[in-house]
Amino acid sequence: MQPCLRQTDGTRTLRHETEDRHSSMKKIEAIIKPFKLDEVKEALHEIGLMGITVTEAKGFGRQKGHTELYRGAEYIIDFLPKVKLEIVCPDDMTERAIEAIMAAARTGRIGDGKIFVTPVTDVIRIRTGERGADAV
Repeated sequence: MQPCLRQTDGTRTLRHETEDRHSSMKKIEAIIKPFKLDEVKEALHEIGLMGITVTEAKGFGRQKGHTELYRGAEYIIDFLPKVKLEIVCPDDMTERAIEAIMAAARTGRIGDGKIFVTPVTDVIRIRTGERGADAV
């Protein structure tokens, strides 16, 4: 990949030739209940998404935790166990991925989670140097 110079408003910027192609990807971050992980993973696999990063997390939203009784004493559990999924996919798969996550992760009860979608400008596979959608 040869870098190229492009003139924009009288200034020169160094950009990769394929940079525009790379910007057609999205990063989906989903916070879900841990027991829904396998269902979400299967739903994503069914639509053709294979790569996923999973991180154990703790947090709370509107539910603000809950109280538990242990040996006669009441404890407030502020941070609830959650799982954070990170997926990078082409734009044309983003809506299908979101729908798959929502359908598989929904219990209908408070604390089902959130989905965040952000643009991805580039992806590089370290081993081969591939860039963009080929690196995903």
